[in-house]
Amino acid sequence: MTGSIALVGSGEYLPEMAELERQLIEDGVKRGKSPWFVQIPTAAGREGPERLAYWEELGRTQAQELGIEQKYLPIFGRDEAHSAEYLRLIEGGALIYLSGGDPHHLATSLVGTPVGDAIKSSWISGSSLAGCSAGAMAMSESVPHFRFSRSEPTVGMSLTPKLRVIPHFDKFFRWIPESAAQRLLQVPDHSILIGIDELTALVKRSGEEEWSVHGKAKVHLLKGLPQQQLTHGDRIALG
Repeated sequence: MTGSIALVGSGEYLPEMAELERQLIEDGVKRGKSPWFVQIPTAAGREGPERLAYWEELGRTQAQELGIEQKYLPIFGRDEAHSAEYLRLIEGGALIYLSGGDPHHLATSLVGTPVGDAIKSSWISGSSLAGCSAGAMAMSESVPHFRFSRSEPTVGMSLTPKLRVIPHFDKFFRWIPESAAQRLLQVPDHSILIGIDELTALVKRSGEEEWSVHGKAKVHLLKGLPQQQLTHGDRIALG
């Protein structure tokens, strides 16, 4: 049985998401994992030292508030994703968190590497897994290039292969042109397209069949199921 999983629109390590992160950590501990969270900042790996230091400190502060240990893994690209020293921490962690940035860099850095394989095997054996923004996008079977319309999609991590996420949904279409927006809305027939607002998550707890909404805003079912909007506490089966 897999561990819990959360697809987060935005807000990793912020106070508004602390309760969700606490629940995910508790779920992992109940399944025999160690009480730490593994912070994987790969999606931000090309953003520069200052930005990476910001993410590390944000995660450290949240860990202190939750009373647990942070394991920050400096996996900024594919080379580091082959490092065996990170595997024990990933496999033992109660929560593995893929934070935001560039979903294509995240996917190309981790797919087919020891770290990528360890993330999947740890989740299957009970660790909770969360992906925020780019992290949520990269969990699908592919990630579309909405900025480069002629590029082929990037192969994703296939952790939630049929679910395709548009994060920051309440603001996303203010940031990109109409042509790019239309490309994001085109998905394979077997896929379910989901928009997740900021500071909001779609969560499937270990042992449960349905997904639930956690957070201050909405989850939008756009394609693959009847269109609807869900709010905090609402539940839905996604197959």
